[in-house]
Amino acid sequence: MTHIDWIVLSFTLLFIVIYGTLKTKGSADVKDYILGNNETPWFTVGVSVMATQASAITFLSTPGQAYHDGMGFVQFYFGLPLAMVVIAYTFIPIYHKLKVFTAYEYLEQRFDVKTRSLAAILFLIQRGLGTGITIYAPAIILSALLGWNLIILNIIIGVLVIIYTVTGGTKAVNVTQKQQMFVIFSGMVITFVIILNQLPQHMSFYNVLKIAGANGKMDILDFSYNPETRYTFWSGITGGFFLMLS
Repeated sequence: MTHIDWIVLSFTLLFIVIYGTLKTKGSADVKDYILGNNETPWFTVGVSVMATQASAITFLSTPGQAYHDGMGFVQFYFGLPLAMVVIAYTFIPIYHKLKVFTAYEYLEQRFDVKTRSLAAILFLIQRGLGTGITIYAPAIILSALLGWNLIILNIIIGVLVIIYTVTGGTKAVNVTQKQQMFVIFSGMVITFVIILNQLPQHMSFYNVLKIAGANGKMDILDFSYNPETRYTFWSGITGGFFLMLS
């Protein structure tokens, strides 16, 4: 890595952690810690949700998946907006009406503390495994670039996230993920420009898309009912809907 790479990496990490910690330092109570005292702008919350959905796994795996299988996997995301609409009109009003902060509070009110505890434990196990993979994936990339020990990198990444999350709660997560989304979009734009500049002189972007289309890589929609087809509109709309709903 060059000096400019080190500067960008160090500045980005330190800025996000310090900014998130100072901006949201000292959450006074549980309501402030979990709900951000209801002061977080809707735009910040929306961008934070986008950053949560588009984790490091997404940006590391999606390009390879598109290269190998084509753009058909995009159909999987068609169920996402439908799930969000159902959640917004079905579950969120219940939360507001009952004045609960989490789904587990609702489960305790609706059933009992045993049901709440079981659901919470299962969720923690699921998210513990999922978060471990989410941290491990970018650590592999950084380990290859920096030559650092993989275990040390996992610890560093985990500690940095824990610092501002524990300090500021949900508000800190929303604020820092908004900054992370800006970094992600900036990186995507810069990467796209670099790729265009690296194309052979006789090869334009249109030619690249044409070649990809000729090889079936640009076939996004597939309305067939063939159960052996990996990605179809119908499997994407149903599978994506129930997965995002969960």
